[in-house]
Amino acid sequence: MGPNEEILVVVDDNATDTDTNTNTNTNTNTHIHIPSSPSPSSCNQQGSNQWGTLSLAYKSLGVVFGGLVTSPLYVYPSMALKSPTKDDYMGIYSIMFWTLTLIGVVKYACIALKADDQGEGGTFALYSLLCRHMNIGAITSRSVALQSNLSHDDLHQGSKRRSRLGMFIERSLIARRVLFFIAILGMCMLIGDGILTPAISVLSAMDGIRGPFPEFSKSLIGALSALVLIVLFMLQKFGTARVSFLFSPIMGVWTLTTPIIGIYNVIRHYPSIFKAISPHYIFQFFWRNGHEGWLLLNGTILCITGSEALFADLGHFDRPSIQITFLSLIYPSLILTYAGQTAYLIQHPNDHEDGFYKFIPREVYWPMFVISSLAAIVASQSLISATFSVIKQSVVLDYFPRIKIVHTSSSNEGQVYSPETNYALMVFCVAVILIFGDGKEIGNAFGVVIILVMLITTLLLTLVMIVIWRIPAFLVALFSFVFLTIEGLYVSSVFTKIKDGGWIPFAISLILAFIMFGWFYGRQRKMEYELTHKINTERLKSLLSDPGVQRVPGLCFFYTNIQDGFTPVLSHYIKNMRSIHKDHIMQQFTENPPLEEQEMTDLNEAQHAAVVHVRGKTRFYISKKCTWFDRFMLAFYEFMHSNCRSALPTLGVPLQQRIEVGMFYEA
Repeated sequence: MGPNEEILVVVDDNATDTDTNTNTNTNTNTHIHIPSSPSPSSCNQQGSNQWGTLSLAYKSLGVVFGGLVTSPLYVYPSMALKSPTKDDYMGIYSIMFWTLTLIGVVKYACIALKADDQGEGGTFALYSLLCRHMNIGAITSRSVALQSNLSHDDLHQGSKRRSRLGMFIERSLIARRVLFFIAILGMCMLIGDGILTPAISVLSAMDGIRGPFPEFSKSLIGALSALVLIVLFMLQKFGTARVSFLFSPIMGVWTLTTPIIGIYNVIRHYPSIFKAISPHYIFQFFWRNGHEGWLLLNGTILCITGSEALFADLGHFDRPSIQITFLSLIYPSLILTYAGQTAYLIQHPNDHEDGFYKFIPREVYWPMFVISSLAAIVASQSLISATFSVIKQSVVLDYFPRIKIVHTSSSNEGQVYSPETNYALMVFCVAVILIFGDGKEIGNAFGVVIILVMLITTLLLTLVMIVIWRIPAFLVALFSFVFLTIEGLYVSSVFTKIKDGGWIPFAISLILAFIMFGWFYGRQRKMEYELTHKINTERLKSLLSDPGVQRVPGLCFFYTNIQDGFTPVLSHYIKNMRSIHKDHIMQQFTENPPLEEQEMTDLNEAQHAAVVHVRGKTRFYISKKCTWFDRFMLAFYEFMHSNCRSALPTLGVPLQQRIEVGMFYEA
């Protein structure tokens, strides 16, 4: 093979869906072996070092737990309490204690964190994990080929008997669509959480100004809160590591000072508060309050705010660091802080609307106001980072239009930033504050988001236990019964607030779900066309045997998602350009391929001649026989596709070496 022969390399464009500033793993379908540079070490590898784990645990304070640990700012003010008594407050504290213990400690810290997918967490990671193990074909070919590093592989690898539930989902189109809808809804709700957490956290903290200065109007507090959030979103471009370095000390101070104030209030106002840990106070609360007590659940659910970020932010850190921080700092801090708030309110039952700032001693009011305001800013970070993570997952899995995803760390692949996502979140957050400035309305919306994401996580975790982990049936039944009962009760309560602000997350989720479904539908239709019209080896031989096809020097890359064939764009290119490599390229498909050294020599010679990167610029030809649904959805997909980022710049391909070949796919 001489230097004047063009070498054909067909490469899977898995790496071309996200813009990064670091190397990413790619799954190539190439006929010439090209050594690739090693991918960045994962955060789990970093966590093997004890000091590295402790360092990550400290940094996670400023990123993962902000929303959860600052929930005392708005839990009691969000409750519609009417003449509450001591017994009411004891029951409320008991509900919050067991909610934090069961959902926070057992479900998330001990179970959900072990259900990672390639180090990523969140509802969409669970869905991706299920798709890979069940082979349900609901995700693109790129993700099917990847191998999961699920920590519970040893529980199912040795078992040859497959789960009946898994086989049922594989066979049932309806079941697959329901599973896909659940995952999409969970992701969209988490993004809604990323909008509402900054809004309610900062607004609740800034509201502390009205204590000493009641003349400050709520609209002025809202404007100040919006300004603070704008500054926060502007800092996101510096990356998770730098932001956490700045924010972790703030959250560390908050995590330590609020329980100290809580202990002070317990000792001063009601030292017997911890007897409320007994679950019988919960039964007494509902027996005494009935319907009104059930309605109050839409306020108590806010005590577990941000727990989903504990799981969704897994890719930014690692499991041990998150578990250490939550179990040793966050959980005890929340238990003591809520105990102090409740003890104060038992003695001052009508102060619940300012439940946080009223329980702060006057001598430390202003220092705590500053700390609270800074902590609220940090609280916003946890869900912002989680939103970046789930958007990245959906882009990589081809469920979301290509947007810019920047890796902000050279050592931690999970730390990402998306400018488009960041500024969209900023606009939505500011709009929520300025339009729905009442903290109670935002709290109602917040409750809907929180519990729906938790419920979806429980459903997907149950499937993971059955299909992948192969947990004994009685343990799965126990898990499902406990958490579906708790979360089902919360759902039934928060849904009564749909008309009072709870509709906000549904509106946001509906828009996002429509975008994701439209993109997914269009990409699947394109994949179906490419698989139907793919070029196999025999067809390629036939095309190359045409004497009219010219041989030109250089190296040509074709990008495709097809794993076991060639993109139809290749045939389109050869037929119209009438040029390609010489017949010697067919040596790459015979039983006696040349040695690697010879391949590299030929590759280097061709590279000196010319390098061209070819990518199909495909569009749908929508004929009159298409249904109205196809016409609408494919037109919507084409609109998104024409406005999303090109794939080739991701690989750093020079502009002069890019070629886009236009081709119509018949719908």
